[in-house]
Amino acid sequence: MTDPSLPGPRVVGAALSPLRLSLIRGYFLLDFVLLGAYAWSTILGRDAPWPALDGVAFSFWAAVSLLSGLGLRYPQKMLPVLFVQLAYKLVWLLAVAAPMALRGHGGEVAPMARDMAVALALLVAAIPWRYALDTYLRAPAEPWRGTPRATQAAELEPAARRSA
Repeated sequence: MTDPSLPGPRVVGAALSPLRLSLIRGYFLLDFVLLGAYAWSTILGRDAPWPALDGVAFSFWAAVSLLSGLGLRYPQKMLPVLFVQLAYKLVWLLAVAAPMALRGHGGEVAPMARDMAVALALLVAAIPWRYALDTYLRAPAEPWRGTPRATQAAELEPAARRSA
């Protein structure tokens, strides 16, 4: 369904199939339970001060687990959380794990690289790519100043219904 008052091919109110929503919720559930248990038990069980980057990593994972809880309720609205995970896992595999493996130190990161690769494959399967492209890349950009187009359309819609 397109909104003719907006320029360009904007998809408004696109619904995903129940199967796709279940796949997204399944990934969010894995993150909420597995990642959350690991991150929060490590954070809450730590007595010593954190090395700075370790603290950043565990804080990030804990935040992702909390946002994944919201993703269970609002899977479409929380899709950007999946994009962040896709990006950081891909960057880690290419920038950290691959160079270590090429230098003969792959055994040090092999278990984590395996887990990241499995999670990456699950993400690729769960993300509704057509919807993501339509919503985040093909849709017109929001203006830098003034009222966003979607807000203008939403404000105009009730008035149009009242006059009909």
